[in-house]
Amino acid sequence: MPIVIVDYDAGNLRSVQKAFEKIGAKAVVSRSPEDVVNAEALVLPGVGAFGECMAHLEKFGLVGAVKDFIASGRPFLGICVGYQILFEGSEESPGVTGLGVFKGQCLKFTPPREAGLKVPHMGWNQVRYTKSGKLFDGVADGSDFYFVHSYYPKPEEDIAVASTEYGVPFASAVERGSVFAVQFHPEKSQQAGLAVLRNFTARAVGLS
Repeated sequence: MPIVIVDYDAGNLRSVQKAFEKIGAKAVVSRSPEDVVNAEALVLPGVGAFGECMAHLEKFGLVGAVKDFIASGRPFLGICVGYQILFEGSEESPGVTGLGVFKGQCLKFTPPREAGLKVPHMGWNQVRYTKSGKLFDGVADGSDFYFVHSYYPKPEEDIAVASTEYGVPFASAVERGSVFAVQFHPEKSQQAGLAVLRNFTARAVGLS
């Protein structure tokens, strides 16, 4: 299988697929556990609530398939809620267990009223590098990416490669081995976002 975008009724799947097509990459949308396990690279997008996304993954029998794929060491990309559910849990859905790939929880933005910041964090914001990250090759530090979220992951491990400020600094991108995840939407982030997807695709086809 080529790049597989996981369909679990929780993502703007077509826009992610179209972004890959725009950079010349073949990506298919599937909810088949067999396709997930056999993919060359896997993308887990997400729009919606943490608990809802986990429920949909379980409904379609995809939890084990996603975990098995990640354990295989092949390239994996989580986007937005698809990033958040890699953690152990979230304040958004108390009692719901995430995939537990990373240690840590997702917290709600609670900016003080005087800061004038609205929740959700929606729109363009800068991504600043905290250390070298493979997804950002050729992308200038401080580039703007598009965000839509009310919760942010707080990793307990040293996996963050980029940070964004919204009342508090938060890890807007993480990397560990062949697992990559971003809080922003690369498919909505114009040239910078396409560059991130291009870098991920290069790793998926063994070009870097």
